[in-house]
Amino acid sequence: MNIAVLGAGMVGRTIAEDLAKSFSVTSFDRCELSLKKLSGRNPEIQTQVYDLRKNADYTEVLKPYDIIVTAVPGFMGYETVKKVILAGKNVVDISFSPEDILNLDSLAREKNITAIVDFGVAPGMSNLVLGRYNEEMEVQNFECYVGGLPAKRKKPFEYKAPFSPIDVIEEYTRPARLQENGQVVVKPALTEVELLQFDEIGELEAFNTDGLRSLLFTMSHIPNMKEKTLRYPGHSQLISDLQAGGFFDKEPVDVKGVPVSPIEFSSALLFKEWQLLPEEEEFTVMRIIVEGVKDNQPNKVTYSLLDRYDTASKTSSMARSTGYTCAAAVHLLANQLFTEKGLFPPEKIGKHKECFDFVLNYLGERNVNWKK
Repeated sequence: MNIAVLGAGMVGRTIAEDLAKSFSVTSFDRCELSLKKLSGRNPEIQTQVYDLRKNADYTEVLKPYDIIVTAVPGFMGYETVKKVILAGKNVVDISFSPEDILNLDSLAREKNITAIVDFGVAPGMSNLVLGRYNEEMEVQNFECYVGGLPAKRKKPFEYKAPFSPIDVIEEYTRPARLQENGQVVVKPALTEVELLQFDEIGELEAFNTDGLRSLLFTMSHIPNMKEKTLRYPGHSQLISDLQAGGFFDKEPVDVKGVPVSPIEFSSALLFKEWQLLPEEEEFTVMRIIVEGVKDNQPNKVTYSLLDRYDTASKTSSMARSTGYTCAAAVHLLANQLFTEKGLFPPEKIGKHKECFDFVLNYLGERNVNWKK
């Protein structure tokens, strides 16, 4: 079976390497350096320099492939998935685009293909868990806390980004949608900061971000749902101060006759400060809480993850926890464990126990160990 991975960034490369153990894999990216890094790690993976943004029709280039993975930056995600669907190919996506990806469901059904979207760590595993336990109990409350952090803390930000800083800024500035008492409420990101304790890590702060996405529509019957991002304490206040100072504004300002976009300028500065260096150790920490009623009794289930940089394979925890989850979904399609047609967020996959168990076992085989 031939697999195409669109995007050869840190996570895209990890997906390609993992899938290459079972399939013939070709990686597409406009950046030759990223493709060379991948070839250096696994010469058997084919690479192709290709600018996804400059091509409106993927039909010909994707013709040789059976399943497509989209691992592109968020701002490209929606259109990339749409073009793959138009090409008539089954697809697994981790791009986390700001648009409502569920709008592509009718197109996927029309093309008679399966599109599994948002299938990373968060969104991804959080949705998968909720989808499973929604089948087993009357869920009344769902909480997800997630963050990727450097093992070594460095002032002032104490943070390193596994992806583009502008995507992180988008997360910090996009209003957060939560479900409270059966109603969708909108709150500013970075608000309602609380301190939580985590084994082996210590105290972290959690604040609102817009991570529920499809759950607001597919799980609207659940009265209370929220997702919060985890950082070292003090990070949210520092980011809030930058935002209040206009550093994330999109409207250009005049600097000695030159129009400068504050958010692009800030992103360029933060790239150096937040850049995750090769072999720099980091970890992904996550806690998922599902509460409700089962057999007329209160029931609470918690799933926890603490995954660290893999020194043997030199793979970041964020790439592992996100990329291997995505790769598991490719195997679901390849092994015909999931064959429904249309567009499916992870909660629609997790409702099937066989699929849920497969993904958890797949991750466990790669030492990404979720604890229930």
